Amino acid sequence: MSPTIFDLQAALASGTATSLTLTQQALDRAEDPAGQGKTVFTRIYRERALAAARASDALRQAGLCRSPLEGLPISVKDLFDVAGETTLAGSRVLRDAPAARRHAVVVQRLLNAGAILTAKTNMVEFAFSGVGLNPHNGTPSSPWDRETSRIPGGSSSGAGVAVADGLSVVSIGSDTGGSVRIPSAFCGVTGFKPTARRVPTRGALPLSTTLDSLGGLAPSVACCAVVDAILSDTLDRDPPNDSDSTEAGDHSFGIITPLPINRLHLAIPANGALDGTDETVRATFERAIQSLKQAGATVTTITIPEFDRLADINAKGGFTGAEAWAWHQSLVTTREQEYDPRVASRILRCRTMTAADYIELIAARRAWIAAVEQRLQGYDAMLMPTVPIVAPAIQALVDSDEAYFAANRLILRNPTFINFLDGCALSIPCHPQDQAPVGLMVAGPAMSDRHILNVGSAIERVLDTIRHA
Repeated sequence: MSPTIFDLQAALASGTATSLTLTQQALDRAEDPAGQGKTVFTRIYRERALAAARASDALRQAGLCRSPLEGLPISVKDLFDVAGETTLAGSRVLRDAPAARRHAVVVQRLLNAGAILTAKTNMVEFAFSGVGLNPHNGTPSSPWDRETSRIPGGSSSGAGVAVADGLSVVSIGSDTGGSVRIPSAFCGVTGFKPTARRVPTRGALPLSTTLDSLGGLAPSVACCAVVDAILSDTLDRDPPNDSDSTEAGDHSFGIITPLPINRLHLAIPANGALDGTDETVRATFERAIQSLKQAGATVTTITIPEFDRLADINAKGGFTGAEAWAWHQSLVTTREQEYDPRVASRILRCRTMTAADYIELIAARRAWIAAVEQRLQGYDAMLMPTVPIVAPAIQALVDSDEAYFAANRLILRNPTFINFLDGCALSIPCHPQDQAPVGLMVAGPAMSDRHILNVGSAIERVLDTIRHA
């Protein structure tokens, strides 16, 4: 397991590490020709990052630490604005677009917190797929079974591999239908999708202005909680002043409040979320649930009929299709040949959606959310596999449109439930270390973010016994 934010802050505080050495190590790994860096990253900020690391070390010597991310190397998805450069979003279509005049809000908040921006991560073109392939920049492979070369998950494909391979401590992605949680699941790291409205999207190239949310991929739930607090500007600048305040998973600078596992009441959907689950994911999920029950959690299977209706509600393209078409219509109709054909086809199929269809969709979502929230009352969180299959081989999906689109539908299905709910969710690794990565999704309704992080922290402690068995 990669060192957590808290492990690294302890090393920085004790003088056994410096921001400069950590940043240099991350950059060296990113530029190692034998590693994944060439497909994980689209830009590397070597000189800028080293200068920022030296500044961070100078501040620490003066007794200053701006946040738990102070001096730590991080990366951001290729759709975030960095002042002075063109935001490409994994595409070639925008290469002649004007440079960004200012940083995206989340990038500026990370820099203000003392994080060291080392690179931008590769992604599915315009974030429009859960698979992770990019024909323009190449595709990094999941850390599991590199001999086969398996998909990293998307659309934040480089972000998952960057954290798993130690190329950055934290990576920031976007999540419209699972694009933080899917790569987290396939790469064996932790990811958090917040309630969309909590983190400003200004300066992030949109896929769906209704569904886009911005979150972090990191080594642990506590790390995700810290990242979320910085992105949402809710970090307590005066953390508890005790000897445990930088111990992983204990206080998280006042963000995580540990919950007793035997007081948690958790729900598993009986329908929809487990359909099509492969043998590895099903066995791993069932083992995780059994461990939670043995630890004292109450786990109840419930029916959520609304899940069965979501595909019909989104049959004409949903918010993602309509809003992607609205943003891309001029570009894709004049420069379609420059797009990834699989991305262009998904955008173009939504051009027939009418204003009446869109208004009906808004009303249908409102009613759907109310019904699902009613069914979740009394439960601390909802559990399901983040993705119902292990990562397929990259080449199999490159070679076949049929296999690609079938995998994409299945990969996106469970995470999409939570985006449509306007909810929040974690993906936590629940597999033994020597097996294929599997994520356990821990989800809740809108604005239950802090509670879900607390619940996730309790669940993570139980799952660690599986991970290290």
